[in-house]
Amino acid sequence: MNADIQCNYPHMPPMVGFASTAGFRSSGTASGGGGYGSLRGQLETFADLPGPPVIVFQDLDKPSVAATFGEMMCSTYQAFGAVGLITSGGGRDLLQVEAMGFPVFTGSTLVSHGYHQILHIGQSVHVGGLVVSQGDLLHGDANGVTRIPLEIANEVGDVAQEYMDAEAFIMNYVTGAGEKTIEDFAAAQDEFKEALQKLRKRVGRGLVT
Repeated sequence: MNADIQCNYPHMPPMVGFASTAGFRSSGTASGGGGYGSLRGQLETFADLPGPPVIVFQDLDKPSVAATFGEMMCSTYQAFGAVGLITSGGGRDLLQVEAMGFPVFTGSTLVSHGYHQILHIGQSVHVGGLVVSQGDLLHGDANGVTRIPLEIANEVGDVAQEYMDAEAFIMNYVTGAGEKTIEDFAAAQDEFKEALQKLRKRVGRGLVT
């Protein structure tokens, strides 16, 4: 996701889970009663996901009118197994949510409550420049949120340490003691490139860059 979506708690461990998608609106009253009733319907979809849910909201109001979530919603999601929340809109009760250890990624901070409506549950959403579909595998940390293609998810776990080992050729050189030379730096770069070439041959679709 692009820079529109920011990590609220960079000190927390990484968030990994499967997208539970929905739209959000707060600029008008919900037809047929309160919008919180649809929260139950959203919770029911968790059972169909292959692993822990990550809630992903597209705020349909432009600009955002009210917070997508607060302490009560995050507590509810966490109680039903969710491991984090992403919204293109805003959030509130950030200190309380932090104390829960529940990662959130937001487009803004808003104190307003508004007329809370959860819409289009399970449909694809557009958040932070990325189209997210129900069940997509997401990873979020201090650097932001990314989607991991399911077809290479197992490979990512297998080669992650090897990728870090490849980077170590350069990192060990530039952070080590002694005078630096362009020639030695170039040699470290060559070792790094050679290690990456070996990884590319093993990972589907050549996604190691």
